[in-house]
Amino acid sequence: MDRQQAVEHAVSDFDSGRFLDDLARLIAVPTESQNPERGAELRTYLDQHMRPMLEAMGYTVTLHDNPLGVPYPLLTAERHEGENLPTVLTYGHGDVIMGHEGRWADDRDPWTLHRVEDRVYGRGVADNKGQHFINIRALGHVMAARGGKLGFNSKILIETGEETGSPGLAEFCAAQKVRLAADVLIASDGPRIDPARPTIFLGTRGAVNFSLTVDLREGAHHSGNWGGLLANPAVILAQALACITDARGAILVPEWRPDSLTAEVRAALADITLPDHPDLPQIDRNWGEPDLRPEERVFGWNSFEVLALHAGTPERPVNAIPGAAVGHCQLRYVVGTDPDDILPALRRHLDRNGFEQVQLDATRETIFHATRAPLNSPWVKLAAASLLATTGKPPALMPNLGGSLPNECFAHTLGVPTVWVPHSYGGCNQHAPDEHALLPLMREAVQIMTGLFWDVGDQGGALTK
Repeated sequence: MDRQQAVEHAVSDFDSGRFLDDLARLIAVPTESQNPERGAELRTYLDQHMRPMLEAMGYTVTLHDNPLGVPYPLLTAERHEGENLPTVLTYGHGDVIMGHEGRWADDRDPWTLHRVEDRVYGRGVADNKGQHFINIRALGHVMAARGGKLGFNSKILIETGEETGSPGLAEFCAAQKVRLAADVLIASDGPRIDPARPTIFLGTRGAVNFSLTVDLREGAHHSGNWGGLLANPAVILAQALACITDARGAILVPEWRPDSLTAEVRAALADITLPDHPDLPQIDRNWGEPDLRPEERVFGWNSFEVLALHAGTPERPVNAIPGAAVGHCQLRYVVGTDPDDILPALRRHLDRNGFEQVQLDATRETIFHATRAPLNSPWVKLAAASLLATTGKPPALMPNLGGSLPNECFAHTLGVPTVWVPHSYGGCNQHAPDEHALLPLMREAVQIMTGLFWDVGDQGGALTK
């Protein structure tokens, strides 16, 4: 077979229904990493589903306990075809967010794949089981077309703790640098910039979660008897939050304003247009940094978010001054921001503005750091040309994703260029009830990845010499 026949073989497999039948078996495993009772399911996913699938494709598969002793095992698989061939590392995560049973439309079960017109519903169908299954399936299509060969060496890493911050992944990659050594990472997660436009992103924004607490006294006190006499922690917290951004959300902490929105990054983002789609929220064009385009704000800049606020009894307010207030917050940040100075910088900023009594605490032990591969990487050029050849559409080339992934484990710890080709879209409801994937997008994704892996087998060797 040639390249076109390999892509057509992928389409035939998808259209036959075999792809969705096999994906349904993966969705059926309730791999909720945030649920402490699902440890057995996480191992089942790797041992009883990924292992036999990959061994049937000629991979040597090994299951690993998490190096931190937490119940998030990992799987590595390797297929070696030649010393002089390039090596491609592929990543995915088999864990999912909580299923939210009973909250899905039409009483759908999150662990059963449901097809409704051009959508397929199920927990993990977009994040991330469907995405890494597409890539594994595409590897199989290339092998079928090449008489059992890929034309490159292939390594696969599947973890089961991404939805809890990938604990142990960094330590695992550091300890397994030889086993995971590769010339490039080609993986899939996150959304396309537009459902109809193939997308490549080269890194991710980092994320730091933290809490701001004002704890003044034990218990609440009657607002009639004590109003005007007792400082209100909720008011103090609101004022402290207000000094972090201006009224439109533009960041006021000096160290949180990055210097990495270069002319090269601006030029890349000039080709990116955020979609106006009925399934997506309407963009607030007058929110955030005033001198930036919306695309630059989410892909080239930092954003501060308040995720939750609590004071008193919000579910049933009473006439009492609360004793404490807490805000759960997050900074999404790009390359050019010092991750080790994010919270110290905020501490200094709060103190300068008179909020020494506001307590600042990190709320996640594991954070995702910002990453960004070079825009002129030869692997990026190969991938962009391949996607264009398969679809006839120039792919959106994004310096980084707006969200966060453990990409630092590959870009920094393993030191490989990273090329991400997402197979989802922004309205997929990941992390919420009714998670779904678009069937036309999945169908195109199988073609894209089959073509890309074919081209790596044809051209990748020249990039490693």
